Amino acid sequence: MKDGELTYDDFLRRLDIQDVLIDAGYCQNRRDGLRYPSYVRIGSDGRRIRGDKFIVTQQGRCCFQPPHQKVYNIISFIKEHPQLFAEYSAGMAPDRLVNLVCNRLLNHPIENREARIIRPARDIRPFDIGNYDLHRFDPQDRATQKKFYPYFKSRGIDLYTQYAFHRNFCLATKKRDDGLRYTNLAFPMTLPKDPEKTVGFEERGRARADGSSGYKGKAEGSNSSEGLWIASPAGMPLSEAKHVYWFESAYDAMAYYQLHRDRNRELDKAVFVSTSNFPSTKQMRGVLEQTIPARQHICFNSSTAWHDSAWKLEREIYCTVRDAIEQTPERKPYLDSIPDRDDLDGGNIGLLPEALQKSCERSEAEHEKALSMRMDNRHSPAEIRKQEEIARKCYVEFREGLREFLGSAGDFTFTREQPEYPHKDWNALLLAEIARQESPREETAKEEAHEEERQACRRR
Repeated sequence: MKDGELTYDDFLRRLDIQDVLIDAGYCQNRRDGLRYPSYVRIGSDGRRIRGDKFIVTQQGRCCFQPPHQKVYNIISFIKEHPQLFAEYSAGMAPDRLVNLVCNRLLNHPIENREARIIRPARDIRPFDIGNYDLHRFDPQDRATQKKFYPYFKSRGIDLYTQYAFHRNFCLATKKRDDGLRYTNLAFPMTLPKDPEKTVGFEERGRARADGSSGYKGKAEGSNSSEGLWIASPAGMPLSEAKHVYWFESAYDAMAYYQLHRDRNRELDKAVFVSTSNFPSTKQMRGVLEQTIPARQHICFNSSTAWHDSAWKLEREIYCTVRDAIEQTPERKPYLDSIPDRDDLDGGNIGLLPEALQKSCERSEAEHEKALSMRMDNRHSPAEIRKQEEIARKCYVEFREGLREFLGSAGDFTFTREQPEYPHKDWNALLLAEIARQESPREETAKEEAHEEERQACRRR
């Protein structure tokens, strides 16, 4: 970081969420009082746009949009509503937009970087699996399994997990033009619509002598824009999956399975997906179009860059659901009012049938009541939980009515799961858990050895 540059911490400390809301085109709704200030948008007719309101919480640090319960700070608000800011342009990196907007609001000049010119890559031959000698893992043949030991041992991936995913990895050996041969652990990449065709390999090399990770990359010519590693222990087809788990690597997917398999027996029927790097739009759309209405589990690691990828996947989930809806004359005005890459309930509520409008208003009122009770020390935890349950039921009722009105074939649900702090990814968490379990055994072994030595001394 250059001297004088402001950080996210500076933005969060020096800016109020209300500053950002006003810059995004919202104005304060005085009728809602000052304890929980609310901000609304005004249409071209000078009237408030129904359903487009944010309520400010946490002493001006955050806001939420009822009836949704998701809370935004200034960073997440800008990232998830980029089209509201003058600096935004298609394809802009979310972090770049945050920096531009926040620095402008703080009257802090920022260098206007020129776009880099990227030279086209040299011609690369398309991936051809026929160029590789493949060694498969056979659950019934111990001899075939031994060759995989150096690749999985350092990662903590046990034999049970290898058995579960044995159809979805192999050892791939390729002969170079100079006559040398090299072998990597290969995770075949396929297309969601054509699972029988391998279009590349996600590759991993053997661990180095010092225990550090070896080679990491993709086979030459791999279709990285569309291909993914798609695996299921039970062989569940993607189109029939009820649960889809998203990861940045196959190693992470296998580590997650190993960590949770004993507590969640349904994992065997789930489908695990690795994007092998930051996910592309074609990768996301390819899977999502095949899996409506499965639950999507976004399990990318905890770094900032992968947080942005999770955000992009959420937006793509919304787009996929909307694109599957038939735009009848009754539905089109509302669908057109939904901001790009927003959820189905993000449109102008005033364009919905009257019964749905009232359902939304009821949900919003009950959610605001729950929020007020959480902020008020006069209410017991039991009373708050009861009100939150009322708010939840009202929202579910509205959501079901909305889906019926839109004729939605399905409604995505998704959850975001991250490895426990301070572990960056699932494989790191698995290794830490293995170390934790082995530590007591090591101590016990030391004590037993010490006791044997003491007994031997006594016998002398």
